[in-house]
Amino acid sequence: MVRRQNDPDSPRFTSLIVLSVGLISCALVYTFLSVILRPSQSSLDPDFGSLTSIDDDRGECCQGIDNLELWGAAVKWGSDFKFNTSKQCCQACKAMCTGSDGPCLCDTWVFCGNKGACGSKFGECWLKKQKDTMSPDRQEAGKTVLWTSGIIFGKGEGIIGLETKYGTLHIKLFPGCAPHSVAYILELLSLRHCAGCQFHRAEGRGHSWDQEGHHIENAPLGPPFALIQGILEAQGTAFKKIPIEVCPSIRRGSVAWVGSGPEFFISLANHPEWKNSYTVFGSVLPEDMEIAEKIAQLPTKLDVWNNINVSVLEKSVPLMFRRIKTSHGDLSTEEVKSE
Repeated sequence: MVRRQNDPDSPRFTSLIVLSVGLISCALVYTFLSVILRPSQSSLDPDFGSLTSIDDDRGECCQGIDNLELWGAAVKWGSDFKFNTSKQCCQACKAMCTGSDGPCLCDTWVFCGNKGACGSKFGECWLKKQKDTMSPDRQEAGKTVLWTSGIIFGKGEGIIGLETKYGTLHIKLFPGCAPHSVAYILELLSLRHCAGCQFHRAEGRGHSWDQEGHHIENAPLGPPFALIQGILEAQGTAFKKIPIEVCPSIRRGSVAWVGSGPEFFISLANHPEWKNSYTVFGSVLPEDMEIAEKIAQLPTKLDVWNNINVSVLEKSVPLMFRRIKTSHGDLSTEEVKSE
């Protein structure tokens, strides 16, 4: 995975092509790629079949945003509900969101974890319910704010759509693993436009990965690298680099940033050789991967980024954001488009 050549922060890939030589052992290939690639992914099973089966963290990810207080109707009052860590507070909220579908009884947690600053409020864990988790109510934010906050999506919630002329890619967001990334995506969604958002690079699975994204034994690990890459940055809107968040291994369907964004990619294959270097903030629903595959087969031209051969689309594919409303795990037709 590389940035475009004009990106000064892109990782170096000088010797990547050498990795394709079948004479190098898999162990050496993996070690080498871990140095020059920098990937990351979500802990999703690549065979997650339905919308309600997708989970961002299987209970493992419980990240929040510091110096942020989210509002909402209280489900548990923090003055009477205390923990030692923000993770415990988050897990308490998740425990109220265990149904197979439908909205969570708790979708927001707010924790005060700085002993010196919080004083008597230290350990307070407020569990709340938003009117709209895709547009959470922010009470205040900034360095003076004592609280750490996070949101939780039910198994049928937290779905956005990336609409292209070839179809809409439905993506499940992972706020527990990548809260800063998800907050940025929700901000884009609220703008009601994403002028400039597009796919500009497309590389299929070639002869190296099967239809389920599994690597074929002894096949090279690229190029092509089995991904479609683009940018999520609305023209006229200042972009602030996103911090590196949870970086599990990349699997088919993973949606991840290149570095700190706004370049991103969707993986068409499992890439354990990329190790854990990319922030994964969502995953494409498996039934929509055929749309990503279709984009990967569009006409391309060769280019060289950081001494690596890449395939750039002859015509970029514009993206429009859609807000997808769900009801008990089923996608509905209520949408909000960007332009």
